[in-house]
Amino acid sequence: MIFELSQTQLSIIDSVQNIMKKFNDDYWLKCDRDALFPFKFYDEVAKGGWLGICMPKEFGGANLGVSEASIFMQKISETGGGMAAASSIHINIFGPHPIVVHGNKKQKETWLPPLISGQEKTCFGVTEPDAGLDTGKMKTFAKKINGGYLVNGQKIWTSTAQIADKILLLARTLPIEDCKKNTDGLTLFYTDLDRNKIQVKEIPKMGRSAVDSNQVFIDNLEVSDFDRIGDEGKGFKYILDSLNPERILIAAEALGIGKNALSRAVQYSKERIVFNRPIGKNQSIQHPLAENWIELEAAELLIAKAAYQYDNGENSGGMANAAKYFAAEAGFKAATQAVITLGGMGYAKEYHVERLLRESLIPKLAPVSAQMILNYISERVLGLPKSY
Repeated sequence: MIFELSQTQLSIIDSVQNIMKKFNDDYWLKCDRDALFPFKFYDEVAKGGWLGICMPKEFGGANLGVSEASIFMQKISETGGGMAAASSIHINIFGPHPIVVHGNKKQKETWLPPLISGQEKTCFGVTEPDAGLDTGKMKTFAKKINGGYLVNGQKIWTSTAQIADKILLLARTLPIEDCKKNTDGLTLFYTDLDRNKIQVKEIPKMGRSAVDSNQVFIDNLEVSDFDRIGDEGKGFKYILDSLNPERILIAAEALGIGKNALSRAVQYSKERIVFNRPIGKNQSIQHPLAENWIELEAAELLIAKAAYQYDNGENSGGMANAAKYFAAEAGFKAATQAVITLGGMGYAKEYHVERLLRESLIPKLAPVSAQMILNYISERVLGLPKSY
């Protein structure tokens, strides 16, 4: 197994570092404190063409794999931006994949270039208040009308909907009682986020205030036939194309947070003098940080293997879920330990580790819970009977 990074991957890291030099800790603290979307950062990423890292070259993308995208997102998170930076561009990296795979030529020509250039922003309308992870129970319905569909329903935890121009929307087109499986009869659309027909209500939350999360209320939204991706009723199958990449990318972002938090804790423990010696000289400080380093290195290997499997057309479900589970735990533990290492100052915003701790909870909770991942591994990898 080769552990050295390719020249392309090294150039990605170099590019990320050059971008992030322009955005210091004060920038991210202000975005977090004032709930400001990081537009300047987003525009800088778009200017470099990185919003299309996994999209085809013919539409302006780089046509690279999830391996490269995971490195890119890890470094974005690791160099101080945390989830505020990563989440502002996260949807662009994995979200449009169903368009790339299942969209027709005209749809790709129309939709992908504005996304890659940053001229248009999108959001992901899948999760619903009463369905949660049980996607097949969604109630948002798209009724067929002449030339298109009339959509009514609700979505929740829709990130970036406050500033999005488009929405990748999953809706039911066949009543659930008429379906063999509850995941049948779902159709995927990519359409304008028409604010005359869609109400977006922000959800106040404990972390990542720079990137909004929302409830979305859809009232008689007209969607054209052109805005339907692929065949009617196959939407759930289409979004599966983006689920494993999303798990790998969220794992990479968690890893980045953990590495950044560990770096801050190590530096502080070298500089902080108590009883005439640096606190880093004490094994009670050293050993937890050493454990964090080991766990983060192990998480990086899981992410690399999952990304390798996906890029090579292998079944990456088990590894993608395992990487997400383990990296989320390792990132959270490293962020928690950073706060503990800094003591009182770890609780102060000016040292930034409290922000990283709040943001490290996101990969633990989303886009799928740790318990559901363990269910997946138990059933799909170990072959145990379904428990729910």
